This record gives sequence, C-alpha cells and structure tokens, in this order.
Amino acid sequence: MKEFDLVIIGGGPAGYVSAIRAAQLKMKVAIVEKRATLGGTCLNVGCIPSKALLDSSEHYENALKNFSAHGISVKDVKIDVAQMVARKDKVVSEVTSGVDFLMKKNKIERFLGTASLQSATEVLVADASGKAIDTLKAKKIIIATGSVPVELPTVPVDGVTVITSDHALSLTKVPKHLIVIGAGVIGLELGSVWRRLGAKVTIVEFLPRLFPSCDRQMANLAQRLYEQQGLEFLFEHKVEKAVTSTAGSAALTAGLSDRTSTPLSDRKAVVTVKTPTGETKTLEGDVVLCAIGRKPLTEGLGLDKVGIKLTERGRIAVDFHSYQTNVPNIFAIGDVIDGPMLAHKAMEEGVAAVEVMAGQAGHVNYGAIPGIVYTHPEVAWVGMGEEELKEKGIEYKVGRSFFKPNGRAKAMMEGDGQLKLLSDKKTDRLLGAFIVGARASELIAELTLAMEFGASAEDVARTCHAHPTLSEIIKDAAENNGGWAIHQ
Repeated sequence: MKEFDLVIIGGGPAGYVSAIRAAQLKMKVAIVEKRATLGGTCLNVGCIPSKALLDSSEHYENALKNFSAHGISVKDVKIDVAQMVARKDKVVSEVTSGVDFLMKKNKIERFLGTASLQSATEVLVADASGKAIDTLKAKKIIIATGSVPVELPTVPVDGVTVITSDHALSLTKVPKHLIVIGAGVIGLELGSVWRRLGAKVTIVEFLPRLFPSCDRQMANLAQRLYEQQGLEFLFEHKVEKAVTSTAGSAALTAGLSDRTSTPLSDRKAVVTVKTPTGETKTLEGDVVLCAIGRKPLTEGLGLDKVGIKLTERGRIAVDFHSYQTNVPNIFAIGDVIDGPMLAHKAMEEGVAAVEVMAGQAGHVNYGAIPGIVYTHPEVAWVGMGEEELKEKGIEYKVGRSFFKPNGRAKAMMEGDGQLKLLSDKKTDRLLGAFIVGARASELIAELTLAMEFGASAEDVARTCHAHPTLSEIIKDAAENNGGWAIHQ
C-alpha cells in the first residue's frame, strides 16, 4: 500500500490545480483520474473544445459576411466539419498533454482508474471492469470529481439524435434543425456554433429569461442580439418528451448500434413541449441537444461508507473556509460542492483548500467570481445586478457605456453591446459589472480585480487606460457612474 500526504480524486481543474499547489508546499501527492487524459470535463469535453469550435465557426461566419468590408474577397467558402473537429481535438490534446507535463514536473504520482473511499484514510483504485489495481493510504483526501450532464428521463439520450454537450462537440455533419433544451451557457454556446455553420437552432427554456444570475436588462440585451443572428427562443416552455425515429418509420426501439447505422439525414426527433398557456405542441429536428445543466459526480465514491454528509441539493457539505467535510481529513472542492459550476471557481478552491491544510490563509471571494458566455457578442458579469441590489435594499448608482462610439470597436466592426457598472450610492464602491460585447471575457478581469480590492467607480475612472482599446469602455462607464463621462 502506497502512502501519501494527499490523495486527490479527480484530475479536472479543481484536482490538478490543488495537486500542483500541494506539491509546491512539499506534500507527497497522488492524483486519481478515470480518463486517459487529465483536465476533466473542462479540458476534454467542455471549456476548451467548445471554445475551439466557437473560434472556428466565428471565422467561417466572418468569411461569409464580414471579409468583404475589409477588402478581402473570398469565393466558394465551405466548411469542412471533419477538419474543424480535428483541429478541436488537436487543441484538446495539446492542453491535456500540458497538464500531464505539470504532473511530472511537480513529481505528482498519477493513477489511472476509478477511485472509491474504503475508509477515512484509504482510497481504492479500480480499472474499468471494477478490478482493484491499488489501495492508497492518505493523511488527507480531496474529492474533486466534478460533474456530469443532467438527463431528462423523458428525453432518452442515444448519443446520435438526442445528445448531450459531450456529443455536440463531435458532430460529423451540420444539422438542418438543432433543437436545444436549455438556454444556459452550454446550450447557447453550442447552439451558436451550429447556427453559424448553417443549422436552424431553436432553444427551449423552462425559465422566463436568460441568465438568472445576470442583470436582467443586460440579459435582455444579449437575447435581442442573439435573436437578430437567427437563434429562436421558446421561453417558459416545458419539454414533456422526445421521440426519435427514422423517416417514414415508427419510433426507434432498437439499440444504439441500429441508431448509428441510420444516416443523419434520415433521423428525426419529435420534441413535445407545453407552452406558457398550457397548450401542447411539437417540434421536429434532426438533432436534439439536452443542455439543462449538470449534477455533481459522486456516485460510486463510497461517501456512505465513510459517513460524508450531503446538502439538500445532493452536493458534498463543506466548511467554506477549509473545504473540510464532516470527516476531518476528507475535503471537497469544485462542482461537487455548492456554488456555480465553473472551472475558475474550482481552481481557486483547490489552491485555498491546500493552503489552509498547510497552515496558510487560503482565500476565495465568492462575491468576485466572473461568469462568462462565449457567444458573439460575449456576455460577462461579476457581482450583483440591479434586481439583487433592490432585493437587499442597497442604494446604488448606474454607470453605462456603449461599444458603438469606441474607436477600437469601430475598427474591429464590433459596435454591438454595452457595459454597465453598479456602485454603492454612498461609498461609490463597485458592486457589480455587466458586459455584452466583443472581448467581454477579457474585459471583465479588470473589473473583477477592482472588486477584489474594494475599488470605487472613481478609482476605475481615474485609472489611465490605453488608447485606442476596448478597455476604454470600462473607463467611460466609470466616468458615467460619476456623472462626468468624456466620450459617452
């Protein structure tokens, strides 16, 4: 039995970052991951591959619609989906190989297999068949197993006609009509990819709006821009069931092998939804993407065996200072605990948990964790929106600026969008920032840093921003918040 100071279950962003930080702090570390490659959902079938496809599809749409304005003439623009997917796979291979290199560099011992808790100090590693490979002895254990897509019982996933985000990253052909169940980040991003490539995309959402944690006015702006691009939304529609069939035949009841042998052009899915008025209607598409969210991956870990408590939502209960569970030497971080399921949130928790173990002052400010949607335009936010501030009775000021007048935005042909800052009416301290527009994912970092350090809107306004840059839109909004905007 091998002995370690720390055994980490899960090789995603939470797991590999905590492993590296622990090794830096002189701990003997092991990491157990069931995938052949490290990086978890994010690097393998999530954040990284989806961004690769978003980038490729944006280039394609620009070639079709925008190159001529730059004086660039192209003819017979075509999309090679196989090559696009191959490039995505290459990107994934490079980033996952990079994580593997970091494990070796930091002398972290890696175990390939599925982990389960045998006791508060022992982790069993098994192969795909369930056969035991190793038993690891650990002074401390971190559970960082991440999450998996939620599936609807009435929408059976076959991986071909009814798919999850994992499958949507590797489609071999552009669907004629893609029906997306769920208007969250995953549904919007992957819907955008295939819409740009020529698919009709209908997004069905049970809630009445986009992005419940985002400022409503800014979420509504994003929706209008998406609709102008051709995305169709059906809000407050409840999906009742989906039935897959081949053209001219009854519902498929055969196995997956029969489904995959059917040409994509012949496959259909009929989705039954209930409208806000209680009526029932059907939608027909050739691919249905179920993107209603994710759930923590805790099955098979043996939590019951060691008595680890869960929250009402089925996540592992922890002390959010130390990330310790009710079992003193077992910790949990990332998607398996409460909070937004975000890779960057998981990474911060990984560092903080290990630093607290080492007697240092780990820190995660949950009020300054950005949320980002990598559509075009991008949407990004941090902090509280107007609705939340009103609910809490906090008086606030609003500063707004627009992309259209910005010189760099004009040069980039990126005039759609705006930026909104909210600050405390009495102290001027920043409380929230919301961006809909080009490079919002990069711009939000400045405002997250400002909030982390308790900056005021005036602090941001009086910081010199290079010209011409999109970052000047931040300065303009901060000046507007103080009532003395120069350019807006």
